[in-house]
Amino acid sequence: MIEAVARSERGGSIVEELLREYDGACHQSGADGIANVWVRPEQLQAVLRKLKPKFPMLLDLSAIDERTRTHRNGQPESDFTVFYHLSALERDDDVRIKVALSESQGIPSASGVWPNANWYEREAYDMFGVQFEGHPNLYRIMTPPMWEGHPLRKEHPARATEFEPYRMSQEFLDAQQEALRFVPQQWGMSMDARHTDFMFLNLGPNHPSVHGVFRIALQLDGEVVVDAVPDIGYHHRGAEKMGERQSWHSFIPYTDRIDYLGGVMNNLPYVMAVERMTGIDVPPRAQVIRIMLAEMFRISSHLVFFGTFAQDVGQMSPVFYMFADRERLLSIVEAITGGRMHPAWFRVGGVGQDLPEGWETMVRDFLDYMPARLDHYDKMTTNNGILKRRSIGVGDYTTQEAIDWGITGPSLRATGLDWDLRKARPYGGYDQFDFDIPIGNRGDSYDRCVVRVEEIRQSLKIIRQCLDNMPPGPYKADHPQATPPAKERTMQDIETLIQHFLNVSWGPVVPPSECCAMVEATKGVNSYYLISDGGTMSYRTRIRTPSFAHLQMIPLISRGFMIADLITIVASIDFVMADVDR
Repeated sequence: MIEAVARSERGGSIVEELLREYDGACHQSGADGIANVWVRPEQLQAVLRKLKPKFPMLLDLSAIDERTRTHRNGQPESDFTVFYHLSALERDDDVRIKVALSESQGIPSASGVWPNANWYEREAYDMFGVQFEGHPNLYRIMTPPMWEGHPLRKEHPARATEFEPYRMSQEFLDAQQEALRFVPQQWGMSMDARHTDFMFLNLGPNHPSVHGVFRIALQLDGEVVVDAVPDIGYHHRGAEKMGERQSWHSFIPYTDRIDYLGGVMNNLPYVMAVERMTGIDVPPRAQVIRIMLAEMFRISSHLVFFGTFAQDVGQMSPVFYMFADRERLLSIVEAITGGRMHPAWFRVGGVGQDLPEGWETMVRDFLDYMPARLDHYDKMTTNNGILKRRSIGVGDYTTQEAIDWGITGPSLRATGLDWDLRKARPYGGYDQFDFDIPIGNRGDSYDRCVVRVEEIRQSLKIIRQCLDNMPPGPYKADHPQATPPAKERTMQDIETLIQHFLNVSWGPVVPPSECCAMVEATKGVNSYYLISDGGTMSYRTRIRTPSFAHLQMIPLISRGFMIADLITIVASIDFVMADVDR
């Protein structure tokens, strides 16, 4: 039987209302405290429209291949499940709507309710083959047009060694090239208008201003942008598929490569989800160490953004200064973790090791050094008249538009909404820290820059509190599912040695459960929705990244601007293509 609605469960009141109003609707609980409501496909659009006023943001949308899953806890019979994660920003309240589908069954598109459902539905079609009826342009988004199969279906191989050796005949190559031919009508563009003929231009896929392997198809009237359609997927590596073939702990290093500027920030939501599923309580010292390292990487990422934003707008000097400061910060990260950009240092239950001797001196020196540098950058960059003229009023959007498109993080706060996950829904110990939420007021390219610069100051404030109030105690939970247990104990008793061997080779065995954990990452809300079928590997690993949602908004905020303005807009979004494509 599916459990009754728990009063403490998020979305509880609306769940009871849905169960009363919609015939056949049923409820399912998860380890994350988010209520799951199952509805029939024909009820979906009515349910979503009913929920949108109370849950205005579609945070995530994807699918699950249920065909080989054993433990489904009384859930409706299903070959594939499509889920919609809806979020209320003004209160700590989420709900997840689920629809059970047979293998040949379609589902109505939600793109008419939330505009950002467009890309999410294309991704679910590409990865699972789910047909979204009424979608304006349902074609592959991550894989090439002639890709065979749907990669996140369970029958699709997870490793290259499972495929036949790759061969490409001349005929196949010609067909691939033809499939890539640019046809404006397929992108929703017209060839001409009443008084003009349009020009079409490729920005990318290797243009230096687009921060990765990325392409924008431009429809131009002279130098004015009529439409700008992003084309992603060039960096797709199948991170979610990898999450379903690796043991729970051995997937941690893969998370570092999602937002490759975020470092251990990528580890945090993943290990938090596993900890909730296994009932692990993280020691206070480990929590504070995690926060300190996460904020270091927030500063590191924002320094890269700040320097490259100024460079894209036309200033050459700032990037050299800011990268020098970033190198100084990464040297501290290396001294603590042994790694720089990709330490993979967080563990299920805590962190990889305790802080080294002398860490306080290095951190304090950086905290004393950096504020004056930021003041200098204000004079050099944010108060520069040319940068202001090129970014103020360019690529602006309202708070409501940001919510409709699933925008989070600094790009949402730039519109004037003081919503930060660390304050709104404190996790991992953030409720014990004093810091402010920087906001803008115009939601334009300049505000998106200024908010991130002020966030560097707030991160320095948080790190200083970590330095001054670092608690004593263990750096990892003393729990059998923690990976791995403290190595020094393995030399003392055989039981710990056996546990160490099993956890390193197989990883923890996670009970059948579902859990979503979210963090305020460098670019916005990053979440991992994990499903365990009671084994040593994840059954479904869903990675929600902020950059994926943010790039989808480019057409809306670039129409009517010049090509040079588009470069400013793209730079101000602060995205990483690995974070988009995964």
